[in-house]
Amino acid sequence: MVSQRAEVSSPSAGHRRSIPLEEITLPHECPRPVRLHVLSRAPYFVDLTEPELDAVDALMRTSTYAEGETIFLAGDVADALYVVAEGRVKVSQSTADGTETVTDILVPGEVCGAVGASGEPEHRQSATALVNSCVLRIGQADFRKVLARDARVGLRVLDDVADRLARAQADVGETTETVAQRVASVLLRLADKLGKDRGADGILLEVPLSRADLAGLARSTPESVSRVMSRWKRAGIVDSGRRWTALLDRDALEQEAWS
Repeated sequence: MVSQRAEVSSPSAGHRRSIPLEEITLPHECPRPVRLHVLSRAPYFVDLTEPELDAVDALMRTSTYAEGETIFLAGDVADALYVVAEGRVKVSQSTADGTETVTDILVPGEVCGAVGASGEPEHRQSATALVNSCVLRIGQADFRKVLARDARVGLRVLDDVADRLARAQADVGETTETVAQRVASVLLRLADKLGKDRGADGILLEVPLSRADLAGLARSTPESVSRVMSRWKRAGIVDSGRRWTALLDRDALEQEAWS
């Protein structure tokens, strides 16, 4: 592990200071304790015993990706499942006009991709390393072995597929939420997932999140999101830089999200 540094404004001190961003160096080797810990957090493998996790780990292959490197593309044959081990992974899809829309940001322990065994013959979305990242990969044939020997994993896959379908149907419907409500909800969700409490400096999101990325997550446009974020920066609710976003007033964001 190494730390890259990003300049983060300290509103309490009125100056800029450096915050280390946790990021792996490449080439990188993912040690067994890290792999097992990550697998134990993955939704398909949670509650498996250490020997059972070891058996899954034996079928995994470790790959590293530099920031911005593609892990897989939408339309590729769905022949592997991926578990984020270290770093951050951006999941996206293209709109009808070819614009990339971010749908999620994954942290260690989260799963992306698909295999034919889960009912998806091809990847519906693309995955890209948002920062230098390490990912565990299990191929379709090996994943079928896991499903055959452990019904719990199979049931979790079925539950996940059903949940994805339900979310997809919900996304099709019209939303009555304002842009501010959606952006606030996204920031709060990211804070719960990857935020670090910096006390007077707020909750720091150590991720290079562009306005376009945030717009995709909030199902809005970069222009609309920029207007909302600019208003909140003037009000001291958020602050942001090239590779970070800070939530300075969580209570205010919660009021925005629920108003």
